[in-house]
Amino acid sequence: MNNKNKDSLNREISKLGFAAIALNGVIGAGIFALPAVAAARSGNFSPWLFLFCAVLIMTVVLCFSRAASFVSDTGGPIQYAGQAFGPFAGFQTGWLTYIGRLSALAANIKLMVIYAGWFWAPLESGPIHHLAVTLMFGILTFSNIIGVRRSMLVVYLFSAMKLAPIFLLILVGLSRVQPGILVEAGLPEINTFGETVLVLLYAFVGFESAVVLAGEARDPRRDIPRALTLTVLTITVLYFLIQWISISTLPGLAESTTPLADVAEVLLGSFGAVLLTLGAVFSIGGNCSASMLSAPRMTYAMSRMGSMPEWFGKVHPRFHTPVNSIVFYAVVALALSLSGSFVWLAVISTLARLLSYILSVAALPILEKTMQPTEDQFRLPGGFLIPAMALILCLWLCSFASLTAWLTTAGFFALGSILYLASSRNRNL
Repeated sequence: MNNKNKDSLNREISKLGFAAIALNGVIGAGIFALPAVAAARSGNFSPWLFLFCAVLIMTVVLCFSRAASFVSDTGGPIQYAGQAFGPFAGFQTGWLTYIGRLSALAANIKLMVIYAGWFWAPLESGPIHHLAVTLMFGILTFSNIIGVRRSMLVVYLFSAMKLAPIFLLILVGLSRVQPGILVEAGLPEINTFGETVLVLLYAFVGFESAVVLAGEARDPRRDIPRALTLTVLTITVLYFLIQWISISTLPGLAESTTPLADVAEVLLGSFGAVLLTLGAVFSIGGNCSASMLSAPRMTYAMSRMGSMPEWFGKVHPRFHTPVNSIVFYAVVALALSLSGSFVWLAVISTLARLLSYILSVAALPILEKTMQPTEDQFRLPGGFLIPAMALILCLWLCSFASLTAWLTTAGFFALGSILYLASSRNRNL
């Protein structure tokens, strides 16, 4: 007899699966544009800046790894903040992160189709563009509804197709690197250093996509921490090598609008440019597939916690996936993508994510006191030194956000509060 709760999610994601989700959550469109931005702001010192950003974000990643070894339920940051500070804090953590990811998904799907327009111009705009955007949303929605195992196949496929051209670029480009560039590089201007780090850190955020899916992990307390740390270390090596190769190969890197495609053209000719353009399409597609897989689980988790309407918590009776949350996420993101009104949402994405990090890291000391430890649990060296460093990092970066971003975030906080109070009132009726 099958005793599995029909309203539960299947635990089918392995350590490799979480690594792929985290990798796709981090490597999106950023790495195909940021090499030029980094070169323009810091010149030949730019590879070292990527390493600096990696060290900073690793403090946050280690805190998430520790928190994930305590909490094995779906929701990630929602669960950490909720269990430490109460359901309202958990809801707001998830809500603001969700809004940021919703707008990012809408933007990225649109951008992916535009990139594909390099091969067929009608994809860049007009009815064909809208049809392609709709089709892409349909594919991602269907693959997620029919089961996490099938949607993981999409994630694996995009992972392989995005990494292949990047690895080829690195393999060929290593013969052209100039070691002297790294040694002789001058330090960037101190007055713009913080803003530069904030921009480049965008290339590293998104790892939290993996912890949201803890409720569908085979062994979340063991697999998620290892997957997160290994993935960020791997991405760090890739980013450093890509930037080193780029500044060694392309003298006009800072002025390039398609830096990696231009670098590939120098190294491999027109074939290289085509390959890296395909890599950009697959990279963005992989990022979107990871977002589509993890973000609906946030509204599902909030519904199960009682802070969102029960409708979001419905699970498909056959496939055991949060069907209503998936459909809602896809429909709203599609509407934003087709209308173009999603652009203004992008200004709060980074700030909302940093605030989510702050709440999650701040919850860690409370989880340490209230949760039962296990023998195979991921452990942080130095006690609370790393969480303290992570909090300082996030607060420091938040200080570079504009007043408009703060006011917009406050508006969404107010909207979330209304939804939360409405759900609470319905529960009490």
